[in-house]
Amino acid sequence: MGTALGYRAFGTAEVQEFFDRPDPAPGPGEVLVRVAAAGVNPLDHLLRSGHVPDLNGHLPFPQVLGMEAVGTVLATGKDVTGLDVGDRVTGFALTGAGTYAETTLLLGESTARIPDTLPWTWAATIPVAGTTALDVLDQLDLEEGASLLVNGIGGGVGIAVAQLSRDRGLVVTGTGSTAKRDLATKYGAAFVDYTAGSVVGRFDAIVDTVGGESLRTVAPLAGKLVSVGDQSVTELGGEFVHRRLDRASLERVAELMADGRLDPHITETYPLARAQEALALVESRHAAGKLVIDLSR
Repeated sequence: MGTALGYRAFGTAEVQEFFDRPDPAPGPGEVLVRVAAAGVNPLDHLLRSGHVPDLNGHLPFPQVLGMEAVGTVLATGKDVTGLDVGDRVTGFALTGAGTYAETTLLLGESTARIPDTLPWTWAATIPVAGTTALDVLDQLDLEEGASLLVNGIGGGVGIAVAQLSRDRGLVVTGTGSTAKRDLATKYGAAFVDYTAGSVVGRFDAIVDTVGGESLRTVAPLAGKLVSVGDQSVTELGGEFVHRRLDRASLERVAELMADGRLDPHITETYPLARAQEALALVESRHAAGKLVIDLSR
């Protein structure tokens, strides 16, 4: 039995509640973990609000918030290979099973061991922000010296893209609100404050993390365009990010973190009891870097 934060109906933050649930039993291809930390992401509140029915509209309630976690393997289901009880792992949760919880189920093929030297909180950011950044840059496949505009550089994905781009020898410019300037320049990106005017110039490629009208504003500035959050990018001649969600990608990002080439820039951690505060900040779009729920404390 463990505590979890979830919801019994779709809606705004008012539907969120804590409840106790038995430790779920892992089915075929699933891994039961004791959660040490969980990343907080925009997808969490979108799922709670019922805005992504293809993912969770068919699932029973209550559903638990969260999609990425790190923890210790307690049990493995049939057909899970390469993972053993006691392993330190990071991975993607089953939709609805959630990660704002003391225990949860991860997808075996989307779960990987992490180095012993990697902090729990850092590893909790690998599945969503870390692998999304890796996927989008692999998809663009830019040559060294190419120019890249990161539309919305201040969030977890944007900061990861900036660092991995620097590692690949790309020239990065990022857009964001005034408060994100220092964060962007810390990782070697030129910065454009979108509150002070429109972005000008020409770039080899654009990574969009914002979507909506902001995406439409910058879309004409590059030939290659990939969005990580707005599928209408295809109407603008761009592509939506191709997500892999596999063990190899998780291992690649874990190695980048362990080698010091990727810092998730965690701006604050919260105990599970304050998880609603963390999600509210992400939902407000004012969060910089990554927020993490730390259950290891």
